[in-house]
Amino acid sequence: MKKEIKQVGMAQYAVGEAGDVLRTLGLGSCIGICLYDPVLHVGGLVHIMLPEMSLYQDKATEAKYADTGIRLLVKEMERLGASSTRLRGKLAGGAQMFAFTGQNETMRIGERNILASHKALQELRIPVVAEHTGGNYGRTIEFSCNGGALEVRTIGHGTFII
Repeated sequence: MKKEIKQVGMAQYAVGEAGDVLRTLGLGSCIGICLYDPVLHVGGLVHIMLPEMSLYQDKATEAKYADTGIRLLVKEMERLGASSTRLRGKLAGGAQMFAFTGQNETMRIGERNILASHKALQELRIPVVAEHTGGNYGRTIEFSCNGGALEVRTIGHGTFII
């Protein structure tokens, strides 16, 4: 089985099958949402930047938002035979990269992304089985479509397998 590493950029998504690895770099306030069908070994990764499409003017890039990006990813995984009833989710990212004074919710993008991701997954009845979110540091992630392991690498905070 040939292993393929698929790079996923900001506001992009990819799906893979057993042997494939999905990678995204530089998650700050963005979130890498990984979905996995453990029966077929079909995985998916979407790199979302913002919580909800309705709050922003750019409507062209659905993968940019938690609410629309997750739905897009599920549809693509179903094309490979995955069942939405078997999907499990893992999240990484959602950091608060800069300190802001005051209680301005608009500037808490990481926290809002985490909440929106959970909400979208809950609406689709996809359980979150693991996450590495929050903090004030960036992450790079690699998701294995073979077993659903998510490797989270940080600078100065270690490497984690969730």
